[in-house]
Amino acid sequence: MSQSLEKSHPTPRCTQSLRVGSDELDSYMYQTVGHHAIDLYAEAMALPLYRRTIRGRSVDTSQVYTKCEGDEVEDLYELLKLVKEKEEVEGISVGAILSDYQRVRVENVCKRLDLQPLAYLWQRKQEDLLREMISSNIQAIIIKVAALGLDPDKHLGKTLDQMEPYLVELSSKYGVHICGEGGEYETFTLDCPLFKKKIIVDSSEVVIHSADAFAPVAYLRLLELHLEDKVSPVPDNYRASHCIHNS
Repeated sequence: MSQSLEKSHPTPRCTQSLRVGSDELDSYMYQTVGHHAIDLYAEAMALPLYRRTIRGRSVDTSQVYTKCEGDEVEDLYELLKLVKEKEEVEGISVGAILSDYQRVRVENVCKRLDLQPLAYLWQRKQEDLLREMISSNIQAIIIKVAALGLDPDKHLGKTLDQMEPYLVELSSKYGVHICGEGGEYETFTLDCPLFKKKIIVDSSEVVIHSADAFAPVAYLRLLELHLEDKVSPVPDNYRASHCIHNS
């Protein structure tokens, strides 16, 4: 969304999310860890939220997707169809970086609904992209780990800013995707320039999904969260004029 605004697209009209019944759904398309906290995203941005339960699964996993009854992609189609009917939207912001699987399916859905997919992160250099996210004041924490070198006890709950040097190191050693594009980790955003309020995590717990000796899979279940008002930064001209003391 931030990239879309930088490219002079209109302010986002709404957010949309697919509802799931499990924290860790076996899906090729969607991040499900942290899904129950998505309502706070909409509140933080003061935007309406549209949700739909995922009823399908990954049925058509071929390189070229065609409409397939019972596939989880069709849940996305139905959700975006509803959004288009209710809101004046012409395009959809997509966060895919390297996944052709996701890109092809989103493009298929958009074509069927006459929507423009906006994929400004596509094939960007991940090291540059991570630094750009951090410098843009995107405060995101790691809520799932699933790769060699990522330790649930050490790394869950850490911010991208804290993890950047280590992720670069893991990329050099083991080929880990710095932005987690290979499923190495997943994140939850607590604050960013689009948020009018920030999200605070009050309590959470670590859930071990797979206790692999070399690459354990674990996630952070966010138990209690709340929104807080953001403190507006003091303008530079205010600081300058109010720090001059005449004697």
